[in-house]
Amino acid sequence: MDINYELYKVFYHVAASLSFSEASKKLFISQSAVSQSVKTLERRLGQPLFIRSTKKVQLTKAGQTLFKYVEPAVNLLQKGETQILDASTLGLGQLHIGASDTICRYFLIPHLRLFHEQFPDVPIKVTNATSPGCVDLLSQGKVDLIITNYPNSRLNDTYIHKIIAGFQDVFVANPAYVDLPGEVSLADIKNYPILMLDRKSTTSEFLHNLFLQHQLELIPEVELSSNDFLIDLARIGLGVAFIPDYCLSQDEELYIIRTKEPIPKRQLVAAVNPGLPLSKAAKEFLDLLPGTE
Repeated sequence: MDINYELYKVFYHVAASLSFSEASKKLFISQSAVSQSVKTLERRLGQPLFIRSTKKVQLTKAGQTLFKYVEPAVNLLQKGETQILDASTLGLGQLHIGASDTICRYFLIPHLRLFHEQFPDVPIKVTNATSPGCVDLLSQGKVDLIITNYPNSRLNDTYIHKIIAGFQDVFVANPAYVDLPGEVSLADIKNYPILMLDRKSTTSEFLHNLFLQHQLELIPEVELSSNDFLIDLARIGLGVAFIPDYCLSQDEELYIIRTKEPIPKRQLVAAVNPGLPLSKAAKEFLDLLPGTE
């Protein structure tokens, strides 16, 4: 089926913003031209792509399916244009990384500083998302690379470029409020309020699976998106926090609870989309990272 790329481009902008008026502004064409292009595409595909109402615009199931393919295609074309322009000016282009808030704070900063010192003219963009959300950004071609926790149920192993480091998840508490001396079982910990990251994170998935392996149901007291906030809550005695060990400073108020059941180690990995060309800036940044490929 021969459909003009411009029709898909218009569809992409409407689907991304769920607004015909916003799409018209982005494309610098009239709203009626946007509407006509969408109608033409719908007619050629033989089905509606949007549900239109006076208050909002929604994608139909067909529209959602099409958007999954059109979005990475548009991102790929934009990356191709950028790399060609960068090559013509002998530049490295832009470095765009996806990473969680915790990884940004506790791991990424010194490596970004080193990269910036070596390539001060290269713009650096960091998109913050959960580790599963970062995989979505990578598969859609929205970022050059991601730094993520592994295992990650959303991450295809072929995407892993290198293993950067290993780390250990630990339970921490304030002994003034939580008394769990010596080695304790997960069942013992379960009797205290558990503070952990929310369900959208790989850490939450990891801990829920760990409890299931020992025939235990995990019902957290608090679920948040910040490990730092979990540490603060544990410090004031609201419960037992589950965090990566690299988040824990020399804090005399908190102690690590030793568990009878071994907690498997996890890894930090750098991942790229093997189906997309890697920018010069991304290659240089990956070379600066520690670890093995």
